[in-house]
Amino acid sequence: MNDDVRNIVLGVIAAGISATLGWLARTFLWRRKLRRKQAFFGLPENSESLLVVNRDPAAGEPAVHRFDVYALLELSALIKDCGAHLHVVTQDAAHQGFGERTEFCVGGPGSNRRMMAHMSAMLPGVRVNIDAEPGPDRGAFQIGGERYRMDPGITEYVLLARLTVGDRRDARPVFLFCGQRAITNQAATRYLARNHERLTRKYGTGSFVLLLKVINSQAYGPDVVELVEDVTRAAQTALPAAATAPRNTHRAS
Repeated sequence: MNDDVRNIVLGVIAAGISATLGWLARTFLWRRKLRRKQAFFGLPENSESLLVVNRDPAAGEPAVHRFDVYALLELSALIKDCGAHLHVVTQDAAHQGFGERTEFCVGGPGSNRRMMAHMSAMLPGVRVNIDAEPGPDRGAFQIGGERYRMDPGITEYVLLARLTVGDRRDARPVFLFCGQRAITNQAATRYLARNHERLTRKYGTGSFVLLLKVINSQAYGPDVVELVEDVTRAAQTALPAAATAPRNTHRAS
């Protein structure tokens, strides 16, 4: 074998080794990223999850608002990416506890009984005005001592929460998407899909409650979202007894 042939063979071998090492490195990083994502969502390979669907309060018959359908589709994609399975149930048919499998619950307490139950059990510092009559406080959030009113289509708010209960290390989380309007529910699911890596770095697999502001949804849809504040402590601290909830206001207590 002359020098030219030997150099060609060595070059091919070196290229093959480099390609193999590069593939192994990319595979390792992809798997590590996937494991972090699965841990954050509580969705190991082939696990089961629950998607709780709310109802459209404006519809005469049981129906789901189109923006909530979009939210469910985005959540379905996240679940599929983790290699998990999902079961879709309506808000009045979810009769089970939490912690056994990851749950994604969409819609405010006025359209989702399951959301009302979760907020009462886990977010005692939050009240949502579910009065059907028009007024400045319709749909408003009260979190601790702060009130957040919506200006429909201009400024709207949504709570995005990841909650775990008890000390079980294997307890699966509950994700809440509680918005003042259906489009804000979709905005929260999209925010989670885009920012879950940053949220993982900050919170790990712990609980958090974030207040998000959806800006000018009538022009930008669910895409322009700002983080207002981390309200975990206020949301999980019971409101004073003197702050009695008015009629047609859901009190999470």
